Amino acid sequence: MPHLFEPFPLRGVTLRNRIGVSPMCQYSYQDGFANDWLLAHLGARAAGGAGLVIAEATAIEPRGRITPYDVGIWSDAQIEPLARVTRFIKAQGAVPGIQIAHAGRKANTDRPWEGGQPISAGDPRWWQTIGPSPLAFSPRHQTPQEMSVQEIQSTQALFRQAARRALDAGFEWLELHAAHGYLIHSFYSPLSNQRADAYGGSFDNRVRFLLETVQTMRAVWPERLPFTVRISGTDWDENGWSVDDSIALAARLKSEGVDLVDCSSGGNLSNASIPFAPHYQVPIAEAVRRGAGIPTAAVGLISDPRLADQIIRQGQADLVLLGRELLRNPTWPIQAAQALEQPAPVPPQYLRAY
Repeated sequence: MPHLFEPFPLRGVTLRNRIGVSPMCQYSYQDGFANDWLLAHLGARAAGGAGLVIAEATAIEPRGRITPYDVGIWSDAQIEPLARVTRFIKAQGAVPGIQIAHAGRKANTDRPWEGGQPISAGDPRWWQTIGPSPLAFSPRHQTPQEMSVQEIQSTQALFRQAARRALDAGFEWLELHAAHGYLIHSFYSPLSNQRADAYGGSFDNRVRFLLETVQTMRAVWPERLPFTVRISGTDWDENGWSVDDSIALAARLKSEGVDLVDCSSGGNLSNASIPFAPHYQVPIAEAVRRGAGIPTAAVGLISDPRLADQIIRQGQADLVLLGRELLRNPTWPIQAAQALEQPAPVPPQYLRAY
């Protein structure tokens, strides 16, 4: 069986190990342009030994941002600042990935350290949010404007254009964000989609927006590079999206050319009861991997090297993506390699410390 530090080949890309940097929003940008913070944040983790470094949720249009301070990829002018980041990541031996996203009905909030609340109408930073149905995420959030079929199609075209720009910026791993209650998740979850047309009602209709978006993006993303999707494996509500739904969806994604499913959960209910604990989402990744026959990434409070290694050795997932732990400790992969008695990916500039 493979282990945490065995290389992972996927299409024409090979990760040096099975450790990835999970996309983590930094809310630190002006007008969507990548800057020195993104370079330092992702660059440190590439130098710290991760095999895959995924840039945070990158908006396909201004109204698709979670906050007014998100990074974006809706303009060709944003390509070169992102390319500066990908060049550095590759120079450190890691593969640069990007998560392309639209926040949908959960857009237009303040930054977490500024309260994270929805921005009020009348504030110059306010904009109208959109979604599959006019259902607010919470009592404090604005009611989104229901998207017409024409708006659905124009939004899918924006995803396609974003994929092209990601390629031009040097990214070699593409992740479509279809989780956490943002636009695409809000289409496939019955909790947020009450449409009566071809994009609502049945399972087939609710997943249509995602599958069509994958098709249009895959058409411009090279066959030699991995195309992945992050999903919320469950809404943590008996009336919502389930793990069985995720297995069925993953099988369809596989048939559309998706190479790996990044299995997160939740985010579509403001009051969901989620059993937060180390590795609480790993069973979702295992169920999807075994049920749909597709590679998966496991996420969720993973921090112990030996337990991370166990996830790979037991076939529960093909990758582990770390978030909070890599915020606390950018060199976690190096230390994990030492703990597991594997060759450590230490940059030559740091060898004197090891």
